[in-house]
Amino acid sequence: MLGPDGPRHVMARALDALGTGAYLADEQGLIVAVNARAEQSLVRTAADLIGRDAHDLLHRTGYGEPVPRAQCRMRESLLAGSTRQGEDEWFERGDGTLLPVAWLATPCDIGIRTTATLVLFHSPAHPGHTGRQPPAGGRLSEMERLALLAETTTLLTSTLDIDEALRRLISLVVPRIADWAVIDLIGDRDEVSRFAVAQAEGGTVRFRDDLQGPMPPVPQESPMPLSRALRGVASSFVGPETYQGPPDSGIAVEQRRLFEATGMHSAILVPLRSLHDVMGALTLGRADQPDRFTTADTALLEDIARRASLALENARLYQRQRQVAETMQRHLLPKLPRSPGRSMAVRYLPAPDASHVGGDWYDAFDLTDGATALAVGDVVGHDLEAAAGMAQLRNMLRAYAVSQLKPPSKIVEWLDQATLDITEVSMATLVFARMGENAAGQCELSWTNAGHPPPLLVTREGVAAYLTDGHGMLLGVAPEQVRPDATAELPPGATLLLYTDGLIESPGHSLDEGLERLRRHAASLARRPLESFTDELLARARPPDNDDDVALLAVRHGPHYPT
Repeated sequence: MLGPDGPRHVMARALDALGTGAYLADEQGLIVAVNARAEQSLVRTAADLIGRDAHDLLHRTGYGEPVPRAQCRMRESLLAGSTRQGEDEWFERGDGTLLPVAWLATPCDIGIRTTATLVLFHSPAHPGHTGRQPPAGGRLSEMERLALLAETTTLLTSTLDIDEALRRLISLVVPRIADWAVIDLIGDRDEVSRFAVAQAEGGTVRFRDDLQGPMPPVPQESPMPLSRALRGVASSFVGPETYQGPPDSGIAVEQRRLFEATGMHSAILVPLRSLHDVMGALTLGRADQPDRFTTADTALLEDIARRASLALENARLYQRQRQVAETMQRHLLPKLPRSPGRSMAVRYLPAPDASHVGGDWYDAFDLTDGATALAVGDVVGHDLEAAAGMAQLRNMLRAYAVSQLKPPSKIVEWLDQATLDITEVSMATLVFARMGENAAGQCELSWTNAGHPPPLLVTREGVAAYLTDGHGMLLGVAPEQVRPDATAELPPGATLLLYTDGLIESPGHSLDEGLERLRRHAASLARRPLESFTDELLARARPPDNDDDVALLAVRHGPHYPT
């Protein structure tokens, strides 16, 4: 009848006399006996129950999810060997539905195990509860809420890109909590923009461009929910009825349009507020999910908003710091001289991932003997200190080059010796060159290279070769070293290219591959006008996975090519 013959069969009959659902579990939590009332209540036979782990098989939350072992009070009774009781808990039945139970668990000596636990349970009246109820309308269990908050912190703090952080926020809440997510942001001049209106659609998130864009200014006295949130006042429940009356502002007009376009019947609106400022507002809405938002949702969404606001504030502060560094660097980079018979083009591009700024630089200036000084370099580091060090290094190089008409090697030797004592630069790479006429009236380049990628010379006929002579150690390593000079004649129409390593280095490829890629593209562009040559070379040769700044100086000797 119940269980195998022998002691368990006898125990099952004894359990039948209890008049309520009952089972026995051994010290490992495995069911060893069960009565008929339990079979009926659980819609499971004794064969389905005996030998199974009671916790894994039966214990569920009200939403049908497994109860974490560490939070199961019945399991605590088994482990502690003490009597405990509870209610408002759930067993999963054999047909997949949930059975609400009140229970009592107590240690029991049954003779077939050294220790066992007797579990008695019955089902209180729960009208209308006919089966499993999954989380509907975005309701989350406590464990899911904690997991969502942890995921919010992890995802949002792992990026310093504001747009990426906001899109991650949307992916966290749609469709898990809501069908719609709306983010309104306040800019530096208190201008409001609707950054995103996102809809859950077929398991993905679709952005509604027609509902995004600039918004009217925030009215300071308006009692309407979005206006209050953008002033950092409070969270609010919102519905289409909120905006049915005469609008008190342009924002209210936009909100009425939003509810009409999305079909949201219930929404909650939460300020995005950091410690120092109001950054915007997050609106979550339900159109397809039937349940309305309740006060139980407010604490969760406000916690998500606080975490999002902290991540956004960090991203904004980083972005502002980067803009300061980049602006400072651009202002420090010089204007080009107008040298007869030579045309020049320069480009400076910051790192695409906004993580690096500061050390790359170029320079070009006329010398008193008619020659033109050319330089490109890279100070070790990617921050404001590197940008400041770059300016110090460039100014010292100019001072030595203009006041002392010496070969490039001598200028760089003096610069290297002075760097450690006068500047805050620890190490740097540099190519410094003089372009002028030699005794035969030909254009001649003399240069020295302090640990920098070699200059590239491209003739008008498309022959491209690196100038690898004149190479020495980078600055800051051996200040007493004697540096070499190298010279080369530049034929008419030739283009000299000085650049930093961001143009050739790539995490997925060797340096030789980057140099060859640059050489081939430069050769193919040899007949382009200089400005077009420079732009196209950057577009073609710069590695797609480049994570560094690029400084580029192109100098052409002789005729200008037609466009």
